[in-house]
Amino acid sequence: MAVAPRLFGGLCFRFRDQNPEVAVEGRLPISHSCVGCRGERTAMATVAANPAAAAAAVAAAVAVAEDREPQREELPGLDSQWRQIENGESGRERPLRAGWAAVKPRFLVEKHWYKQWEAYVQGGDQDSSTFPGCINNATLFQVLFPSIPTDDHKPILYEINWRLKEGLVEGEDYVLLPAAAWHYLVSWYGLEHGQPPIERKVIELPNIQKVEVYPVELLLVRHNDLGRSHTVQFSHTDSIGMVLRTARERFLVEPQEDTRLWAKNSEGSLDRLYDTHITVLDAALETGQLIIMETRKKDGTWPSAQLHVMNKNMSEEDEDFKGQPGICGLTNLGNTCFMNSALQCLSNVPQLTEYFLNNCYLEELNFRNPLGMKGEIAEAYADLVKQAWSGHHRSIVPHVFKNKVGHFASQFLGYQQHDSQELLSFLLDGLHEDLNRVKKKEYVELCDAAGRPDQEVAQEAWQNHKRRNDSVIVDTFHGLFKSTLVCPDCGNVSVTFDPFCYLSVPLPISHKRVLEVFFIPMDPRRKPEQHRLVVPKKGKISDLCVALSKHTGISPERMMVADVFSHRFYKLYQLEEPLSSILDRDDIFVYEVSGRIEAIEGSREDIVVPVYLRERTPARDYNNSYYGLMLFGHPLLVSVPRDRFTWEVSSSPGAGVVGSELQLGYDEEDKDDVPGPSTGGSLRDPEPEQAGPSSGVTNRCPFLLDNCLGTSQWPPRRRRKQLFTLQTVNSNGTSDRTTSPEEVHAQPYIAIDWEPEMKKRYYDEVEAEGYVKHDCVGYVMKKAPVRLQECIELFTTVETLEKENPWYCPSCKQHQLATKKLDLWMLPEILIIHLKRFSYTKFSREKLDTLVEFPIRDLDFSEFVIQPQNESNPELYKYDLIAVSNHYGGMRDGHYTTFACNKDSGQWHYFDDNSVSPVNENQIESKAAYVLFYQRQDVARRLLSPAGSSGAPASPACSSPPSSEFMDVN
Repeated sequence: MAVAPRLFGGLCFRFRDQNPEVAVEGRLPISHSCVGCRGERTAMATVAANPAAAAAAVAAAVAVAEDREPQREELPGLDSQWRQIENGESGRERPLRAGWAAVKPRFLVEKHWYKQWEAYVQGGDQDSSTFPGCINNATLFQVLFPSIPTDDHKPILYEINWRLKEGLVEGEDYVLLPAAAWHYLVSWYGLEHGQPPIERKVIELPNIQKVEVYPVELLLVRHNDLGRSHTVQFSHTDSIGMVLRTARERFLVEPQEDTRLWAKNSEGSLDRLYDTHITVLDAALETGQLIIMETRKKDGTWPSAQLHVMNKNMSEEDEDFKGQPGICGLTNLGNTCFMNSALQCLSNVPQLTEYFLNNCYLEELNFRNPLGMKGEIAEAYADLVKQAWSGHHRSIVPHVFKNKVGHFASQFLGYQQHDSQELLSFLLDGLHEDLNRVKKKEYVELCDAAGRPDQEVAQEAWQNHKRRNDSVIVDTFHGLFKSTLVCPDCGNVSVTFDPFCYLSVPLPISHKRVLEVFFIPMDPRRKPEQHRLVVPKKGKISDLCVALSKHTGISPERMMVADVFSHRFYKLYQLEEPLSSILDRDDIFVYEVSGRIEAIEGSREDIVVPVYLRERTPARDYNNSYYGLMLFGHPLLVSVPRDRFTWEVSSSPGAGVVGSELQLGYDEEDKDDVPGPSTGGSLRDPEPEQAGPSSGVTNRCPFLLDNCLGTSQWPPRRRRKQLFTLQTVNSNGTSDRTTSPEEVHAQPYIAIDWEPEMKKRYYDEVEAEGYVKHDCVGYVMKKAPVRLQECIELFTTVETLEKENPWYCPSCKQHQLATKKLDLWMLPEILIIHLKRFSYTKFSREKLDTLVEFPIRDLDFSEFVIQPQNESNPELYKYDLIAVSNHYGGMRDGHYTTFACNKDSGQWHYFDDNSVSPVNENQIESKAAYVLFYQRQDVARRLLSPAGSSGAPASPACSSPPSSEFMDVN
């Protein structure tokens, strides 16, 4: 079989002495320029069929060999040879030492030749016939055969590939010599023409040092040319970085191009070789394994990336697109606007983006950090940055990044809405741990100030922090604040200095709150009214009634407050309950009543009865003999005079729940006058107000119409049809009231059960659901804007710890509600300020839409930093805005967007998922501002200087483009 010259390495010739004929002992000498594998040399030659051409070729080869043959030294005495080779300091018995890979390697010598040499030197006769001759390792190499030509006119190809035979055993097939001993033998006896020295490294494996006789042979290919491979030998102790560098050299990759390696495993799938610092042995690479080198495309993507269909289409569309780097949208994958907003803000931090664009992260990836993500988050973010700043995309799909985040942070799995600041916090922490330069974290004991100077304690705290945390994230985003705790009992003061990555500053909170309620008057002729009330946040239900009283003129004592949900009373509030138990989303109804629910013995006040509206519907039963009941409309609170209200529960056999009897409007003495038994309750001569306000029943409509249903015991009279029946029920209104002693004395609930036909004829749903708006509904509580400096002042004010988070005083030896004060000591290059717009309490959640006025330039922190300041360099305390994460909407729904200043052009842009538009600076400040990114002015100046980044980022203070090009985002 013919052998392709690009795959195999050499032609085998045999020599006998200097006679140019084919023989067994000789080898064609090979120049260093023909090296095909590290440590072994190969060659390919073609010998024509006619002997003359062959003889000429061999003669030329022999001439080259003679030129390359080293000059032999005069043989020393036999005893001297033995001492230098066997027993000397550089002799064969010298023990192995790890780390001699390049300087002190070992050489293989064929066992038969070495035994003959031993016999020669031990014989004591230099002229003996046992003279070994040149060192010949021919039997250690693989035997290769020439190919058989199919055409007589084609030349015969011979191959020499200096590979060792498999299964060679030390002591049986070869002996190992130190480098010095090998060079002595070669200088004395010479090496067969063309044979390469068999040099092997001494490597250190776990608990053992050994000579690596068989290196690992890997097949290197490019991702776009899998048919051409380069077979290269690597030591087990070579790093994956060495493999990558060798592949880049073989395939002539430009220095600015990004590459990465994949290994094809035994199952046929590909595994990424992430960590370039681990060895070939640790990566479990084996001889013959295929290693694929992948080169990043000019648009920042990898050819192997499993891109989303949308991204594929976009890549085809944007193939020839060339835009401003960094002006690139991010596709919303489904409620991922929070992630897009955080990524756009971080992508526009100049020094961090340059760090990834210049591949500085590759040397700092930490794959063994137990607190990290094995470098995967950092690599996923780097890929995203390179795509966004390639200038070849209008927008990209962050599908791979989203999957990585969900893999390492389960709270971000799926497609639920989240907080951009929460994702930003996770991402900064993940990038820090993935890029932490500290490979093995040492234990650091935190020390209190104990009366020492602040400067000393702060320096110690920062040094301790850097001993465990040292990354580009620490360099860019971490600062230091001073924490002071004071025990309220013993006065013990504890001072510590703690690092921070961002500042979560509170907003000044108003002590007032706006609640919307519906007022239900007792007069059924009046419609319900909608009111908007201003009440104290820490007030009581009674405060709500007082505020409503000012609008209605109804005394607060005649009001009852209820939370209505799903056509029933979810809760009836007591006057002393806190207003914080009412959530903004609750439907609050305030009823005018003439009495109270609690029955007080001896009181003459009216009884307030909760009333539900239900409609009978055919049950899904096989014989349709039962009826279901469905709640509808708004529930009522009906005031009934105590002396006209009684109710009893029948205990007759078979009565059960259906036998519950309710009589409204009758005295005990008139009970016998009732015409016949009542199975569901009845009402005679009802007064208008007893029908309940806004019940939907007209004032003149009686409860019973003509042709009412009668019984056989009654005197013959016209039958009347029932409008509805009254039934005692439980508080949910879903089942009849039980006859247990506990519920007999509990609050009674009544249901008005309508017949479907009667409800359709007499119940006006539009009228029942209608209401009027009071003038106060148009009132909007004005919120005065606050300055960002006010929020920072609140952050640094003294506060008392909450009961859920006490401090253990080392002096009192118990937990205390100490006072705590935070002060800024050292500020980072990039200061992230998180405005705490979302407020969470035990009973309520709300978003503060207060307008925070923040400067675009010259935010001065000199008044907040307590560290002794450098007066000669005020830029150390002044910041310019570079990005803003916005949140529009409320607690349960909303949308995130971003304002960001491009580091190259200095222009501001508005990022709304995959849409990007330029904006004016006066549009940046809004009530939606949520997370602010500020850059220190001395850093901006450093980046602008020639020694700064290659991108030469412009200052955010650069002038904006003409206003006609901008969209209105507010």
